Amino acid sequence: MTSKQNSREGILETASKLFFTQGYHATGLNQIIKESECPKGSLYYYFPAGKEELALQCIASVKEFVVQKWRNYFAANEGPAEAIQAFVLEIADEAEATNFEEFMPFSFWVSVETSSISDKLRAACQDALTQWQSVIAEHLAQSGIERGSAAETATVIVSLVEGALILAQTNKDKTPLLTASRYIPFIVHKCAQRTSE
Repeated sequence: MTSKQNSREGILETASKLFFTQGYHATGLNQIIKESECPKGSLYYYFPAGKEELALQCIASVKEFVVQKWRNYFAANEGPAEAIQAFVLEIADEAEATNFEEFMPFSFWVSVETSSISDKLRAACQDALTQWQSVIAEHLAQSGIERGSAAETATVIVSLVEGALILAQTNKDKTPLLTASRYIPFIVHKCAQRTSE
């Protein structure tokens, strides 16, 4: 990897961390420059449109990272319910390991916070959440669940996980995530039941 790539990746990594821990509005470009230890010119070289462009790249990176993570869990587990449970339990353990200080639910830091100020950011968030739902729906359908029901269930699951993340972050307690994980098999089973009726 070249130093230019290192510099760009360093800026993205720092910006993502700050956006996730303190939100979009509270994160300034000067703080990103300082914490990434990159020259100010580098940030504007790679992201000439500034903070919004940088946030868009961060959202795209998170989207792809989470999509791949979902795919890995579906590949490593026997059924979709087990895969989704394992995904949620890993999030719970990671959140607890960082004392709930190194993450913020995606739906809060970007979707809610930025949707009213930038159509581009709102559209990028919409795309990320849609992609996550699509991966889940695809694997539910592969398990034999009717596609319409699979899509609805994927929406419920993403909503459940994001809501549990908000509660876990607020309470600094992983219990909401553990509770959500216990309900996953029930949700998937009811979805499969509807298909067979």
